Amino acid sequence: MQRLALGISYRGTAYLGWQRQPGGDTVQDHLERALSTFADAPLVTVCAGRTDAGVHAFNQVVHLDSPVERTPFSWVRGTNRYLPHDIAVQWCQPVPGRFHARFDARGRRYRYLLLESPVRPALEHGSAGWVFRALDMAPMQAAAALLIGEHDFSSFRSSECQARSPVKTMRAITITRHGAYWRFDFDGSAFLHHMVRNLMGCLLAVGTARQAPGWLGEVLAARCRDVAAPTFPADGLYFAGPYYDADLGLPTHVPAMDWLP
Repeated sequence: MQRLALGISYRGTAYLGWQRQPGGDTVQDHLERALSTFADAPLVTVCAGRTDAGVHAFNQVVHLDSPVERTPFSWVRGTNRYLPHDIAVQWCQPVPGRFHARFDARGRRYRYLLLESPVRPALEHGSAGWVFRALDMAPMQAAAALLIGEHDFSSFRSSECQARSPVKTMRAITITRHGAYWRFDFDGSAFLHHMVRNLMGCLLAVGTARQAPGWLGEVLAARCRDVAAPTFPADGLYFAGPYYDADLGLPTHVPAMDWLP
């Protein structure tokens, strides 16, 4: 058996999230069918981080154990032959047998793309969130700074979250603007179910002056989901991917990351 790591990009709009389901219409279902068809053997994948319905990914990382040997390039091109147009393997690399896509990740990154416009998205439908009120960057940056460090993020955790602990470390939140588009980059040790979407709802409440920056600190300290803003839509959320110890040499950048503003 050879253990492989693969990087997967996908547009999540048409799928019921990452994790396989009986109906067979998830990203994992399609990926495993394609891999098994190419290898002519049943293959099972383990991912770095599950994504919900409608959430996209630049560089989802999975590992699998294969009974057949192929070159990394063949795994990429061969598997993509059997995948839908909105899912694609970006890279493949052999890894040590002890490697685990989820448990070996040192951190994970998410990106949210947002359109600020009086008119809803059309070309960007499903690929960007939308706010019609004007946003102010400085208050959002001040509020985001309150989230940096190790905290109990229960206020931003969905009721369906299965994580053992709500305590996570937020390493960085970067907010940038390119014309009408805003980009929010989140870097943390791990993320709870709906955590980024719930953070976005709160940051936008501050950015539109409905709340003061310090309010986000109060929400964090309350450790209660009821005090936070509503969950923001999944449309503009992208799993930028995990990162690992440098000696593994696994890619952390794929071309699609250069496509967004």
